[in-house]
Amino acid sequence: MHVLTLTTNADAPFMNEQMRALERRGVSFSTLSVSGEGDGGNSRSPIDYLRYFPEVIAEAGNDYDLVHAHYGLIAPMALAQLRKPVVLSLWGSDLYGPVGPVSRACAPLCDELVVMSEEMQSTLGRPCEVIPDGVDLEKFQPKPQAEARRAVGWDEDDYQILFPYLPERDVKNYPRARRIVNAVNGRLERPVRLQAVHGVDHDTVPDYMNAADALLLTSRSEGSPNSVKEALACNTPVVSVDVGDVSERLAGVSPSLVSDDDSDLIDELVSILESDIEPNGREAAREVSVERTADQMIDVYERVSGTRVSESSPDDVARAPEPLD
Repeated sequence: MHVLTLTTNADAPFMNEQMRALERRGVSFSTLSVSGEGDGGNSRSPIDYLRYFPEVIAEAGNDYDLVHAHYGLIAPMALAQLRKPVVLSLWGSDLYGPVGPVSRACAPLCDELVVMSEEMQSTLGRPCEVIPDGVDLEKFQPKPQAEARRAVGWDEDDYQILFPYLPERDVKNYPRARRIVNAVNGRLERPVRLQAVHGVDHDTVPDYMNAADALLLTSRSEGSPNSVKEALACNTPVVSVDVGDVSERLAGVSPSLVSDDDSDLIDELVSILESDIEPNGREAAREVSVERTADQMIDVYERVSGTRVSESSPDDVARAPEPLD
């Protein structure tokens, strides 16, 4: 099976990890991304997207079994070609943010719609395939905290709270995270540091996860935040507001907390930092391993295309998808 991938961000780690897992099962990909600069489709000009229409139409005429559009803003381009069935994956910000009307208008026109959480399906008000982005359990594994802190350059004597986003991204609500950590800092003798980590090579993210005493999520909206699943895979405790599928991901995980009350979030962070409880998050992460979610996506591809995927042999080498020139 050969799939044309359309995306606003050909470097998105979660998308590429999913594609590599699918390649191991016999799917091949060509990736066509929107030209210009942008993060999640929010910064490019209308001209960039207008130029993308004919590029997609021309490329879709080649030998593909289906078109998989990642992110709602490029759904119109995927639907403009009339030759191949269309799978649309919504990432979360394209449903809850300013792109939401485009995503909602295009959703019923696609052959299959994939969302990250039950909450997103409920928001759309229509049947969807709920397939969260999977986590690579081989890449994200527990490791000694002291070793991880040396790798990332964090003080080993301080408490370290990870905020895995750019502070300027309003939807991630960094000011709330800062208020919470400031309150925690006032209740403990050792310093508590809020570490905003963004723009680092994805291969280094496991070190940051393992270096942290806890991950703090204060987003105003999410689909299925990858940082939570990556933290679970590293047995890093998570304290989060009730957003996206976090409640589902953290069900039965200890120590962890989901609450919209700042006092609860502060109390739980203090408890985590003072406790010696062995986290059990990795077991929960197995439910959303990249291998398991790839199996679910294979079912979608086969249903849409009417074609069975012939799995690669064990000797085949999985390669990262190459963007088209």
